[in-house]
Amino acid sequence: MKAIEIERAGGPEVLRPVTRPDPEPGPHEVLIRVVAAGVNRPDVLQRMGLYPPPPGASDIPGLEVSGTVLACGAAVDDWRPGDRVVALLAGGGYAELAVAPVETLLPVPESLPLADAAGLPETLFTVWSNVFERGCLDAGEWLLCHGGSSGIGTMAIQLAKAFDAQVIVTAGTDAKCAFCRELGADLAVNYRTADFVAAVAEATGGRGVDVVLDMVGGDYVPRNIRCLAEAGRHVSIAFLRGPRAEIDIVAIMRKRLTLTGSTLRNRDLAFKAALGDGIRNLVWPLVAAGRVRPVIDSRFRLEEAADAHRRLESGEHMGKILLMAGD
Repeated sequence: MKAIEIERAGGPEVLRPVTRPDPEPGPHEVLIRVVAAGVNRPDVLQRMGLYPPPPGASDIPGLEVSGTVLACGAAVDDWRPGDRVVALLAGGGYAELAVAPVETLLPVPESLPLADAAGLPETLFTVWSNVFERGCLDAGEWLLCHGGSSGIGTMAIQLAKAFDAQVIVTAGTDAKCAFCRELGADLAVNYRTADFVAAVAEATGGRGVDVVLDMVGGDYVPRNIRCLAEAGRHVSIAFLRGPRAEIDIVAIMRKRLTLTGSTLRNRDLAFKAALGDGIRNLVWPLVAAGRVRPVIDSRFRLEEAADAHRRLESGEHMGKILLMAGD
């Protein structure tokens, strides 16, 4: 099969097309003929040598794919060759074929093109886990999400609105802010020209938001804490501005705040299976109905993985970037 290999730690140029042996599914796995693979920030970190795959995972980058089941492991009963699926992977997505555990498979509705569906798993699992399970966002509450036009941000907007929450996002251009509002955000703040702390206070009548989904870290964390309402929850999933922050512990105590965070790739299959069950029961009907959808920025051929990474690192994208591996 054709795949993309990381030749060495470095820039996008270290991604190179190679030919690898076709993988074989284990007893509880399926082999997927990949139509598309999502491009995500963890792929960039892996390419730079900062985020190695967990033990036993493929060294090929790529954490999500869409495609059709080609073969099933001996212990697989619920899936058949030809089934249209998306899968969350620990690695191996940048390839024509990928192996996925059945615990992370979801069926693709006929209403959703396979070529788009790869934009769902990583963002959906991440947002559901962090905003709704860790952050406990409830109907009528306020969510502040940074990076509103990113893959994570576009999914957070859609899911929060689908569950009757109110959403404030930040983005780096007026065009991105307009894009987020069109997607459903109640307020979009251009962080280059406005103070998002002041904007949150004005929008919420001084109350603050209930949940912050933060992928910025660094000096944003104390500002996020100022945005939180009493009993608010701050959930960290990345740290583009650095992993260290200086915070006011008195504010945390006075407002009874919860500061938490998580990663997804290195969690065990039992956790991902439980997460997948919740998504299948509560979110997948929204996907089938078209109320939650992947927002696609651009598509690249598999062999253009380096260009896809350049697009992601440029910060100009709005929505998901996909690698197309098949028809």
